[in-house]
Amino acid sequence: MNTYAIDLSLKPSTFDLWHVCLAGTVALLALILIGLLLSMLISLIRCKKKPAVLPVIPTPEPAVKIVEKIVEVEKLVHAPVPEPVVLKEATPDAALQLLGLLQKEARFIDFIKEDITAFSDADIGIAARVVHEGCNKVINEHFTLATVRSEQEGSRITLLQGFDAATVRLTGNIVGNAPFTGTLVHKGWQVTGIRLPKLTSGHNAAIVASAEVEL
Repeated sequence: MNTYAIDLSLKPSTFDLWHVCLAGTVALLALILIGLLLSMLISLIRCKKKPAVLPVIPTPEPAVKIVEKIVEVEKLVHAPVPEPVVLKEATPDAALQLLGLLQKEARFIDFIKEDITAFSDADIGIAARVVHEGCNKVINEHFTLATVRSEQEGSRITLLQGFDAATVRLTGNIVGNAPFTGTLVHKGWQVTGIRLPKLTSGHNAAIVASAEVEL
């Protein structure tokens, strides 16, 4: 059996085509390896420059706020339906009764329905005095009146925030909100007591003045 010994320290003295191809392949593989290493290095540098984006985790709301929202939703759902505005229907009996008293004591309807264009101012003044006295009697006997404001007319008064608009009527240049300061032009009137006579069940209040027949 023949034994072959290879001396690795020997260097080729000549380069043939095989050696040229082998050297070219080694050089090409070296270039590819260098290119891969450079691309990996560039990718690592870019990754370091980009800031890490962490996912935003929503902070859970406190239990108190959640309960408040639930209560608000319940209030919206279970809110009571506002009651419709009910208008009071005025009964005509009291008004007809008052008109009958004014006719009885002051001949009020006769005076209002009379054509006074043919009468002089003096005649009208005499008739107005009779009507005034009769109306004053009816008002004093059947009503108790009081002034709305106690100040003297012509004095300066101040209406604060929240004043009753039903008792005070503003006139003139109304700008902004209360308080308002102005001149008291009229004290106003309010009824504090009513004493109208009671009507029988068969009384016809629409007859404010019966027709008169002299026999």
